[in-house]
Amino acid sequence: MVKELIENALDADATSIELAIEEGGRQLIRVSDDGCGMPRDDAVLSLERHATSKIRTAHDLVGVRSFGFRGEALAAICSVSHLELETAPDDGVGTIVRAAGGVVLEVGEAARRRGTTVKVSRLFYNAPARLKFLRGARSEWRAILDVVGAMALTRRDVRVALTHDGKAVLTLPAAPRLRDRLAAVYGTAFAGRLLDVDDVSGTTHVAGLVERPADVGTATRRVFVSVNQRAVRDQGLVRAAEAAYRSTIPSGVRPTMFLEIVVAADSVDVNVHPAKAEVRFRDRWQIERAVETAVRRALGTFDAGATFGRPAWLPPGLAPAPAATPPVVDLDALASPTSPTEDGLFEAEEADDASSDVPPLTQLHRTYMMFEHDQGVVLIDQHSAHERVLYEQFLRTLEGGEQPSQRLLFPMTLHLGPAEAEAFEQHRELFERLGFEIEGFGGHTLLVRAVPMPHPRFDAERCLRETLATLTGDRESGAHARHERLAATVACKAAIKAGDLLAPGEMRALFVALRDTTLPAHDVHGRATIVHLTWDEIERRFGRR
Repeated sequence: MVKELIENALDADATSIELAIEEGGRQLIRVSDDGCGMPRDDAVLSLERHATSKIRTAHDLVGVRSFGFRGEALAAICSVSHLELETAPDDGVGTIVRAAGGVVLEVGEAARRRGTTVKVSRLFYNAPARLKFLRGARSEWRAILDVVGAMALTRRDVRVALTHDGKAVLTLPAAPRLRDRLAAVYGTAFAGRLLDVDDVSGTTHVAGLVERPADVGTATRRVFVSVNQRAVRDQGLVRAAEAAYRSTIPSGVRPTMFLEIVVAADSVDVNVHPAKAEVRFRDRWQIERAVETAVRRALGTFDAGATFGRPAWLPPGLAPAPAATPPVVDLDALASPTSPTEDGLFEAEEADDASSDVPPLTQLHRTYMMFEHDQGVVLIDQHSAHERVLYEQFLRTLEGGEQPSQRLLFPMTLHLGPAEAEAFEQHRELFERLGFEIEGFGGHTLLVRAVPMPHPRFDAERCLRETLATLTGDRESGAHARHERLAATVACKAAIKAGDLLAPGEMRALFVALRDTTLPAHDVHGRATIVHLTWDEIERRFGRR
């Protein structure tokens, strides 16, 4: 009921909506707006079934843009309650209609400003069977909060005020951006943790905010999806967004997301669900692919990494004035390909004279690479970084490339247990694509004649044994899932380790290789590869702020 009344207000071009709820709506629901209002005849007619001012021709049903259009909401509400409708198309004299049980009792004049107020009381007074199954006041109130919250996120251009039992619950001024509205609803800290999404694929525009992988699972999960400014429930779109997190978060955890999708009006049908909470797409695969691509691109930026200190976003009025040239922390801006060094672990292309230089890198604790930037200090986990580089390299190989291998002077013999031997047989073809040349040597023994060489320190035997041990008992049925699992496992075992001393040229080459990956800020287990420690946080720790 609240949803229908709010949508009527929005369709009336309201810029301000005020809601007053008592006893979770069981006692009173009052929705007031400053929309276009109605003249006297329309006000009376609006309580009749199938009466609507939103559809005039059959063509209007194609690509319908209004929230409601069937003309049954007010009539249905009126049939089971006491309803009072007060409306005026202009400031001055308006119309008041009182009705109960679907019968108009009184029509008169009322002085009021432009807009409409609908007051509903004694819900289901004439339908005791329905009243019996109405949920408790607390449950209904939570449902109302969800409805109002979804509307507030969808229509940020509208001021929203909500009271419950006389107490102000929400007072949300119009907001220019989704992040500003989220800050007003959930707090500045929550809004500042999220990552911007903004991408266009064909005629599909995907925008919004998603959770950084490092934060997934640390707080309450929230999900909001809208299509053409209509809040919807669509597990397909949610799963598409979650698919973008593959290889960035641990299995089983699910991210928070607030996504707004805009598609051509004639490519989506909004009239497939009684409450219009679900939609049907003409080409669902294309829309879901656009969503996954948009989120993955957002996760592939430096900002997707973990940050300690001042949040990346502050509400208007609290953010410091920008410098003449705002500093930007970006691997692309800080690094450029360099030519291979004599001790490099990684191959890199020739430098481009027009590109910027790699920043001076320092190794800490034989585990982290560090460099200084205008915004703070950046730490890179060398194992996680190399793991991400190798994972994407191996995945490309498994999906159609060819990994160069090195033939061994003396074949290597591996004696396996039954479980490891079964895991090898299940993944034999994939191992061969990665550059391993392996053949059976009787029983559970394997003869390894050639191995890939992702870097000079690569320990092929250890990598192969640990990979097979990890894959033991893997029952993934999908070929793509097996590709990703094997690529992630081999990358983890083949990557350089914490404690390995890196020469300056090796650190530069790793920096460049990480920069060129799709998701540089996360390793294949969901851990952060890059951590940014802001100067604000450092100065706070030293008592300078």
